[in-house]
Amino acid sequence: MADVDPQNLGERAERMLLALGAISAEPRRLNRQFLTPEHRRAADLVGTWMKAAGLDVSEDALGTVRGHWASAGLMAGRNTGKRLLIGSHIDTVIDAGLYDGNLGVVAGILAAEHFAKAGRRLPFALDVLAFGDEEGVRFPATLNSSRAVAGVFRPAALELKDANGVTLREAVTRFGKDPADIAGAAFSPEEVAGYIELHIEQGPVLENRNQPLGVVTAIAGQSYLSVELMGEAGHAGTVPMMMRRDALAGAAEIILQAELMARDTSGAVVATVGVVTISAPATNVIAGHVVLIVDIRSGSDPARLDFVERLKLEIRSVADRRHLGLQVTQTRNVATTPCDAAIQDGIAAAIRATGSEPLRLASGAGHDGTAMAQLGPIGMMFVRCRGGVSHNPAEYASPADMGLAVAALIRFIEGFKA
Repeated sequence: MADVDPQNLGERAERMLLALGAISAEPRRLNRQFLTPEHRRAADLVGTWMKAAGLDVSEDALGTVRGHWASAGLMAGRNTGKRLLIGSHIDTVIDAGLYDGNLGVVAGILAAEHFAKAGRRLPFALDVLAFGDEEGVRFPATLNSSRAVAGVFRPAALELKDANGVTLREAVTRFGKDPADIAGAAFSPEEVAGYIELHIEQGPVLENRNQPLGVVTAIAGQSYLSVELMGEAGHAGTVPMMMRRDALAGAAEIILQAELMARDTSGAVVATVGVVTISAPATNVIAGHVVLIVDIRSGSDPARLDFVERLKLEIRSVADRRHLGLQVTQTRNVATTPCDAAIQDGIAAAIRATGSEPLRLASGAGHDGTAMAQLGPIGMMFVRCRGGVSHNPAEYASPADMGLAVAALIRFIEGFKA
């Protein structure tokens, strides 16, 4: 890899990420949501970079920016007529960091530029994709842009509304696109050799193992349980403790039980409650009605599904013992997305070529790869991030690690078998 300078690539990546991070709906924190004016500005900047890298630039009906390199000097006798897709997203959560999603787009551009500007010959074309809706912050659905590219967009999503009552259909039109063109965003499975995404780990494992890069084995499956507890509101000072039907106390017990059960799986399952809604909350009132959401994830579908059923039994036990009404609804059930074994091995070999030892690990977070797996084989490379912090302004990946990641991505492309 004498023709690849990881230090230069890392420094360039950092400058590009800082430029993207300056595009926000708010002056003091990063907030860039799907199909907003900020998304428009970020898409335009990404398109400019793609063009400067020697790629042909287009944009589909959901705002995904596409940089295509046709590899005009395709290797004689080895032209597969296929494309290797490289992508990630440029939308953010509210009060975001610079690296989540955006690093994958920047890395894809820098890697494609390496081949396009040098006139390198490959038996396949390259397409860099900058998706706009991985986070699902604006509308109550995720992955709309990558679903469209994968040919699995759900038309019913067009009627979803944001917090201001704007439907996705209206937002697409305001963005200057035609919802009728969304179907045309899809690639044909026959033309796709694979999809690869480079992403910060969003966890502490690589840092703890002192490794800059990792190979993702699978994107974890997810289940959401909405748990509604109906007790009886009452005065905080006058109702004896043994006579209470406290819905919030029941919720607290369920939260702790979910945590204990997940710990007992030795890492196979994680469970989180990040939302608890109390009807008519007051300091001097026993909570009579509470709704909580349990987020359950695992790299193994059998482990996740078994955990869900066991937790449901524990929830029922808590409700019965506390004389609470109960309604449990499974609002989300997303299967685990395995990464292709051959692509995993190719990423591992590419990481070794940079002088690092690859660590294999599952992704507990969701990614555009979940949608893209409907199109063909996928793979992911993780990059170490400081403290495992993500979805936070403190999110950080060093230029040195980012440079190694782009160098490994280049090496992966060189060795990829379409």
